[in-house]
Amino acid sequence: MSDSAKGALFEQLARAGKALGNGKRLELVDLLAQGPRSVAQLADAARLGLTSTSAHLQVLKLAGLVRTSRDGTTIRYALAGDDVTGLYAQLRDVAAARCGDAGIAVREYLGEADTEQVDRAELLRRVEAGRAVLVDVRPEIEFAAGHIPGAVSIPLDELTERLAELPPDQEVVAYCRGAFCAFSHDAVRLLQVHGRRAVRLADGMIEWRLAGAPVQAG
Repeated sequence: MSDSAKGALFEQLARAGKALGNGKRLELVDLLAQGPRSVAQLADAARLGLTSTSAHLQVLKLAGLVRTSRDGTTIRYALAGDDVTGLYAQLRDVAAARCGDAGIAVREYLGEADTEQVDRAELLRRVEAGRAVLVDVRPEIEFAAGHIPGAVSIPLDELTERLAELPPDQEVVAYCRGAFCAFSHDAVRLLQVHGRRAVRLADGMIEWRLAGAPVQAG
């Protein structure tokens, strides 16, 4: 193999890295890991303009990391496969573990480590034993795209006004997008302020999917 051919190969491989080398594009990938969305929905969730969102999505599409489908007159974007979700999760975890500033940013975003967590196996034990109710605190659009079977959808911004829907004699297990999502941390703190027993799933929907665990849509 010639040096030029080898160089061309690595340049092609670098396209994926370059496409992910932007904070806002990573945020869009994080959102798409929850399920397909339109440009308008992504722009709203990421607090970006439509033009900027479209430009970022085109970069991801040219690198083969996202795909599109048509729903009537609406173009919907989705991650190209579970391998892209896995790549994102690995990048996220390595950065948090190896890059000091990233680790600090994670702690500042999630807040103090003051909320109890359970792993997937313990979550299933508590729910199957009738000791806990599982609450998905992500936005409804993400719940509809795919959620843990048996979960109840109560978005974080509706939790206070919907506390009465949760059985007072059961512990609440909250979960959200993934290990670096603050929704479940905030939900546990809010529930505890209102005198409810609450813990959170240690990771979230990204890790649940990657583990091959069952997912319910609708």
